Formats: sequence, structure tokens, C-alpha cells
Amino acid sequence: MPIRVLIVDDEPLARDTIRLLLEDNPQFVVVGECKDGDEAVEAIQANTPDLVFLDIQMPGKNGFDVVEAVGPEKMPVVIFATAYDQYALQAFDAHALDYLLKPYDDDRFEKALDRAVKQIKQKQIGALSTELMALVEERRAEREAAPAPEPSAPLERIMIKERDALFFVKTEDIDWIEAAGDYVSLHVGKKSHLLRESMSGMETRLDAKRFVRIHRSTIVNVERIKELRPYFHGDYIVYLKDNTELRLSRRYWNRLEQVVGSK
Repeated sequence: MPIRVLIVDDEPLARDTIRLLLEDNPQFVVVGECKDGDEAVEAIQANTPDLVFLDIQMPGKNGFDVVEAVGPEKMPVVIFATAYDQYALQAFDAHALDYLLKPYDDDRFEKALDRAVKQIKQKQIGALSTELMALVEERRAEREAAPAPEPSAPLERIMIKERDALFFVKTEDIDWIEAAGDYVSLHVGKKSHLLRESMSGMETRLDAKRFVRIHRSTIVNVERIKELRPYFHGDYIVYLKDNTELRLSRRYWNRLEQVVGSK
């Protein structure tokens, strides 16, 4: 039976690299690819892979959050992918957990893969789950002991790269933002600009007094709202001043109410 592999990384190139490195080896079959932590949790629970390549630094849930959400005792063999500094890498070494340092080194990749195969064949999952649990507890303790970070100032402008040009967009000029796969689309007047960012990432970086999420795939500049009209099942249609129509999901109503009510 081939070893079932799940690849988790928010960078398409990183996922492609791992898939290509495994492609010619009949010992492995890739059963899925995930671009974020939430997808990874669902895929691990649904597909029960034997081996997971798990990126540590991802928007939303990071690699450690994935392990916590699934449960260390239910995790398959894990090879972490990371760009962490040497201090952080010592934690993996201390717990006998494998990692790949970005950019990938072929020799290191093969060694990590060989070790994972031995662990799977020797059914060392129990011992690995103990080490994963220890690592998660260690990270949790560090997080609880760390002082709360100072809130960063909201973005005032965003750098956009299009073709061979770089330019800046003032956030106050953005009308609304929509999800577009691994990107977000910034709507500014009659133009739109793609930016590689997640919706949750944009939400945390923008001025919360001006921008509010009204749907899982939509953020709106409240200064651009003209009116709201009831739709179905508690949802609303949001009309902007340029007559653009957006959907307000009832689950996000309180967010809009708080922002508008504070003005």
C-alpha cells in the first residue's frame, strides 16, 4: 500500500515543490493539498493521511494550531516546513520531530522522508504523538507567558504590484474588498487590484472603525454605504454610493452595527 501524503502550505510554489519531489516515487500518493490551517484540519480528519508536510507559518491557523485542533494523538507522522530561526528549530530537534527549512534542500528532504517512512512502517505514531503533545504544550506555555503585543497602527496605504510596476493605494480610497482564491481583490472606484493576502489578514490590518466584514468573502468601507435593504433569512443587500450591490450575512450584522453605531 502506498503511503498517503497530505501537503499543507499557503504558498502554491512550496506545494508544487513537494509534490514534484514525490511525483516519481511510487511509494507515495498525494491525497490532498491545503492552502491554510482550516483546510488542513478538515483534510486530516476526512482523509486520514499517513504523512503530512505541514507549514508552520500560515495566515489564520498556523501549523501548531492545526496540531492542537486535530489533537496530537490523532495526528499522522508530521514533517514540519518552516523558515524559523535556529532557536525555534532547536525545539523540533529537542522533541525528535522532523522539519524542512525553506528553501528545501534535496538531501534534507530525502533524510526527512526516509525517517518518516521508517516511523510509519514501525508504527511509532504513539511515541510521536507524545512528542507533538509536548511541543504543543511548550508553545502554549510560551504564548501564555508572553506579554500581549501592542496593537499595530492600521494600514494607511497598500503596495500593489502589477506587471512590472509598483504603486500604492490609500486604504481610505478602497470601496470594498472581496476574496479571490489565494488573493483579495481591492475595489477602488472603477478599478480593482489583486493582492496576495487572506481576508482575515486584511481584516486585522485595516482600520476597524472604517472597514467591516459583512460576509465571509466581503469587507466594505462603511463610508461608501448608501443604504441597506432586507433580503432573505435575515440577510441584507448593501447598496454602495456607486450602486454596487453586496450581500450582508446575518452572522456579520453585529459587526456592522457596532461600527456604524460608534460613528
